[in-house]
Amino acid sequence: MAKDGTLRLLLHDVYGNRIGERVDLSLRHQTLSDHRVVKGVDASKAIAVTKLHCVPQGTYRLEVDPPSYLPTARFVTVRASGITEISLTFAIDPKKVKSVRFPQYSALPTSLRTTLAASAAVLTFEERSGAELYDQIDDIRRAGLLNIAAKAGATRFENGRPVLDYVQELRELRGDRIFATVSRELREETKNSVAAGLFRTVNGSLHRPPPGFTEAGSFKTDDHYGNLQLTFFFRDRECVADIDIDDAGGLAHVFQVLRNELTDRPTHPYDIHEILVLHQQLTPSYEFVV
Repeated sequence: MAKDGTLRLLLHDVYGNRIGERVDLSLRHQTLSDHRVVKGVDASKAIAVTKLHCVPQGTYRLEVDPPSYLPTARFVTVRASGITEISLTFAIDPKKVKSVRFPQYSALPTSLRTTLAASAAVLTFEERSGAELYDQIDDIRRAGLLNIAAKAGATRFENGRPVLDYVQELRELRGDRIFATVSRELREETKNSVAAGLFRTVNGSLHRPPPGFTEAGSFKTDDHYGNLQLTFFFRDRECVADIDIDDAGGLAHVFQVLRNELTDRPTHPYDIHEILVLHQQLTPSYEFVV
């Protein structure tokens, strides 16, 4: 049986840059006995795999494993003539990140700087605020904060104001969420935006209220992946919110990451960064060094 097909692979990161490292790849035919394994091929340029079965028997399962990115898999069908070109985008592997280039405090959005300046009682960072607080935050929590700031800054109500404008004071920072004092107006704007399709009401029972507060509704943006979720709590006139971004299976669907790589693996803020950049064209304003 003739094997005249050629597959041309272009491998990129979320910014569209070529992956500048050597990768391993596997091509396994879905019905015939043809399994190719290529190790250490240079991904800084196009990768050509020749002498493949083509249509009508040209379907392979392709797996690509770059050292610094999460491995991905997809099915490809090799055309009967010419070159079949496939472009793949890879999410960073958080375990392979050597360092992170964060923006300076002065380069942060004005709303975020205003909030940081008013936040002098953040759990484990007490008596620090503004630039001093920002500089003391570790990489994981700083990445989570900038993810939320990017998404909350891009999520705007019909009055033109973004969610980020309503965040008054940070109370606690975690890698996957923040707890903040917010204006009561944020809860009303969020609730009213349900009719317009910006947010939808969701079950917030997994978000526990702080001592003395009662649950006041949970809402999530109607994105396929990278949803912003706001869960509100009231105590008299005081309003706080648990704010997080939900992966919602984005690594598996947006990047087609191998299933076994995601088993029992908690969502990392660096994962959210990759989903926001590629899927929503948002820029959390920090970059990885791998």
